[in-house]
Amino acid sequence: MGKTVTVPIKESLNELKTLQRKQKTLQSEKRIYFLILLKTKKFKTQQETADYLGIERRTLSSWIRFYREGGIESVILKGTRNKRSKIITPEIHEGLASRVLSSENPFLGYLDAQQWVLETYNVAVKYHWLRQYLIKHFKTKLKSPRKSHYKKDKQAIEAFLKTP
Repeated sequence: MGKTVTVPIKESLNELKTLQRKQKTLQSEKRIYFLILLKTKKFKTQQETADYLGIERRTLSSWIRFYREGGIESVILKGTRNKRSKIITPEIHEGLASRVLSSENPFLGYLDAQQWVLETYNVAVKYHWLRQYLIKHFKTKLKSPRKSHYKKDKQAIEAFLKTP
């Protein structure tokens, strides 16, 4: 016979359900749902509960340990951590910013940006990683409108505007 689940849950069922609805990640929602299952005593053993939730029994045991040690706060996952990039240094970031925001000499695409970083800073950055970085920090798109085309002749514009 499997190990039975005996954990006294301090929170009420209504509190747990409202807390479950407020969760932003599926993993956190599943953890709160696990506490709801324990509170309602739907399953007798840890293995049955784990099978129902689609997780391993050891994961379930660690969730129980988290709840016993720290309560509901330790069971809920925190948001994602914002770490500084180890690949893109502040110097490379500034260089990318000046090139992305430049109307004179912009990047022609993410491959161009990747090549530029490699040639200028001698740092090999994967295409998808650099693409995500540029989208996140500079809100770039594959085809983003610029103030003026980089090949546009300024003298031709002035001549065109002067003619009646």
